[in-house]
Amino acid sequence: MTQYAAAVDQGTTGTRFMIFNPQGAMVASHYEEHTQIYPQPGWVEHDASEVWAKTQRVIAGALEKSGLTAAHIAAVGVTNQRETTVVWDPKTGRPLYNAIVWQDTRTREMCQQFITDGLETLFRRKTGLPVATYFSGPKLKWMLDHVPGLREKAEAGEAIFGNMDTWVIWNLTGGPHGGAHVTDVTNASRTMLMDLRTLAWDAELLEVLTIPRQMLPHIRPSSDASLYGTTLANGPLGGAVPVCGDLGDQQAALFGQTCYAPGEAKNTYGTGCFMLLNTGREIVPSESGLLTTVAYGLPEGTTYALEGSIAITGAAVQWLRDNLGLIQNATETEPIAQSVEDAGGIYFVPAFSGLFAPYWDMDARGAIVGMTRYVNRAHIVRATLEAICYQTRDVLEAMRADSGIELKTLKVDGGATVNNFLMQLQADIVGVPVVRPVVNETTALGAAYAAGLAVGLWGGMDELRANWGVDRTFEPEWGAARREKAYVGWKRAVERSRGWIE
Repeated sequence: MTQYAAAVDQGTTGTRFMIFNPQGAMVASHYEEHTQIYPQPGWVEHDASEVWAKTQRVIAGALEKSGLTAAHIAAVGVTNQRETTVVWDPKTGRPLYNAIVWQDTRTREMCQQFITDGLETLFRRKTGLPVATYFSGPKLKWMLDHVPGLREKAEAGEAIFGNMDTWVIWNLTGGPHGGAHVTDVTNASRTMLMDLRTLAWDAELLEVLTIPRQMLPHIRPSSDASLYGTTLANGPLGGAVPVCGDLGDQQAALFGQTCYAPGEAKNTYGTGCFMLLNTGREIVPSESGLLTTVAYGLPEGTTYALEGSIAITGAAVQWLRDNLGLIQNATETEPIAQSVEDAGGIYFVPAFSGLFAPYWDMDARGAIVGMTRYVNRAHIVRATLEAICYQTRDVLEAMRADSGIELKTLKVDGGATVNNFLMQLQADIVGVPVVRPVVNETTALGAAYAAGLAVGLWGGMDELRANWGVDRTFEPEWGAARREKAYVGWKRAVERSRGWIE
């Protein structure tokens, strides 16, 4: 009987379950969105119970589509929206507050106080991260400080924490009935609580953030032959399937893109946009506004990466649809943007949650500049797609400065890569070929690879490399003068968005 690897891909806007054959080809997939909760400006939340309910439904949906059962699944991996923070009661499985999403900015004043107190150097040195609203640690501290009774529960062992991977794995492996309270090194590296060198929770950082140690999950490798746990017979997957792969979504995409050698990079297009550059076993501090992070952890050792995190890319397209009503669905952006020769002189800086890499400006806010009566709907749609590409170039320039590596190609993945016009724009704006693989949902594939490696479904990294194939390469068509002139305009627009909040 053929064996398959599967993955839960728990993302910002929804959850997907995908099943892959030994050749790395998708056999079945099922996806459902969950509710986005905006209690007040700058706050973004999810209902973790709804997310788990949707997770169960997508597992059932993919199994039904494929005609497979638990007996066919060799292993399951989990990948997730990183930094989104959940706290729940381990006895009941009930979330004790809505999950605070990575985009949320309510911890801005707290983070600014840490910076004012001179603590950013400490966090940078130990975690590779700047002090920012982006990460889990400040969100967890906010919950402990503001949710009535939560700190007392945490100190009594009645409240536990995790990013979304921990929440899903805990539920998959039994929940209140012995569920595994674990995370992997990639997710732990996004909390502002783990030392990159020891790969352990850091006592000094926990003290600064006043977080009880007993709340935290056990840190494990991203591909773990000793298993995190197994699924329950009465659970959504059934059987006793090993759960043994776990990576944050962007690291999972790097793993699925088989970027296993130092100097290889990928860019993922989702709610945000995230470029990772493999730096091997070397921890490379950034002087250009990037994050130093864990790429993946295997039994034989840990691989590190430089990352450029962009908060709003696909979410800006969602904003055009849901807030402005300029489009009915994302697929319309391609023909609409192609209907005009350029963006009509405008630039759109979608700094809805401030600016992430390489600026790290919590006080920036979104701006459309250069508006005239000439500008119409098509120009705004095109400017939105161009903003995705310009933000990617910002990160690419920072990577060049930090690593000294000149990328020859840029591997891409994520839902937006189906937009050929966007991919061509990306090649034109960064000036290097953009390579789209056959399987563009490489986030789920990377988690499935990690799980399959742990149980021997694949024999090693070379076998995974052999599965990777090119769907299309987009070659740059703009001349250097046009490229640089357009980028200068983008930089001017960014400056006008910065420091808006006083």
